[in-house]
Amino acid sequence: MIGNLISWSLKNRIIVLLIAAAITAYGIYAVKNTPVDAIPDLSENQVIIFTEWMGRSPQIMEDQVTYPLVSNLQGIPKIKSVRANSMFGMSFVFVIFEDDVDIYWARTRVLERLNYAQRLLPQGVVPTLGPDGTGLGHIFWYTLDAPNYDLGELRALQDWYIKFALQTSPGVSEVASFGGFQKQYQIVVDPHKLSYYNIPLMDIIEKVKANNNDVGGRKFEMADMGYIIRGVGYIKQIKDIEEIPLKTQGSIPIRIKDIATVQMGGELRLGIVDENGEGEKVGGIVVMRYGENAKDVIDKLKIKLIDVEKGLPPGVKFHIAYDRSDLIEATIATLKEAVIMEIIVVAVVLFIFLLHARSALIVIVTIPLSVLISFIMMGWFNVTSNIMSLAGVALAVGDLVDAGIVMVENALKSIADETE
Repeated sequence: MIGNLISWSLKNRIIVLLIAAAITAYGIYAVKNTPVDAIPDLSENQVIIFTEWMGRSPQIMEDQVTYPLVSNLQGIPKIKSVRANSMFGMSFVFVIFEDDVDIYWARTRVLERLNYAQRLLPQGVVPTLGPDGTGLGHIFWYTLDAPNYDLGELRALQDWYIKFALQTSPGVSEVASFGGFQKQYQIVVDPHKLSYYNIPLMDIIEKVKANNNDVGGRKFEMADMGYIIRGVGYIKQIKDIEEIPLKTQGSIPIRIKDIATVQMGGELRLGIVDENGEGEKVGGIVVMRYGENAKDVIDKLKIKLIDVEKGLPPGVKFHIAYDRSDLIEATIATLKEAVIMEIIVVAVVLFIFLLHARSALIVIVTIPLSVLISFIMMGWFNVTSNIMSLAGVALAVGDLVDAGIVMVENALKSIADETE
């Protein structure tokens, strides 16, 4: 069969050249469109469910949140297993699907079950789906370089400006903030004054909730003019909280400032983020969406960072802490160097020993052509260009060169024997 194929190729050289040109064009297209990453993604096909109920112990989270969710998520089609983890104030449920399941189909099925399981959870507890990324989706880390700014101001800048801006970049699933202090209004109650005025602590909570609200009214017409009546009550500053009345005692209102101190502070933290021992930093982690091209996502993200940096306050700049594109480019450069070196070595060796330029050209052409065929097959089987797959291509090219040299030498020897 191989002999017939060789004979047919020799008799139909134009067709063979056209097939080679088509493979070359298709291979170049595959190279440009094959997802590029540094390392292969071997993470499981999973959907993460996160539930927050702050202030509750791990046992309460396990009994009232984790167990009802895990019980009702059983039975979803094509599930391998359901894992869970309960901790202080938080619950994580990991639904592991079969490898061939589409991730967005899986997320839809999990969301359907969550709508049913919602009624089994305590009031006010809402489970949410995690980002549509993988365990290797952390492709880019950055910090904010701002020596003269407060950590609370930088965290607010990250949460309310930078995070939302970067999430619009193509291929980005989530931007997770870290470091700094999350600002909050804190009411420090004096227990002795509470007892003196006979005010329950829950009354303070309810009064603050009731006064932090806008009230809708109706349309009022007067002198051929229409006016919209509404009550403005959202809290905008510390003084608004201090003036909230709690009760009336002898026609004198008792306000929050009479029984407590109101201040602006930071939320309780369980750790800090330090960069190279230079002090605490504020920044974010960019998570790539499932199945995206890591190199393209990072390149577009860097363009977005330039636009976002124009809107930052004076003195605030981005500092890149981790950029996976450096490793990706090094991996691609290694393959390019290996292919070029093999082409040069093969050309020199064949020309020296065979003294035949056309024979050397035959083997040289097979090297890039075989690499292009490899990228075509990688695209068909959804294999990304990473350090493992590209290393395999580089090693396979070496074996291919050995076979090509042997075949060319035997062909020349057979031709020489026939001519003699």
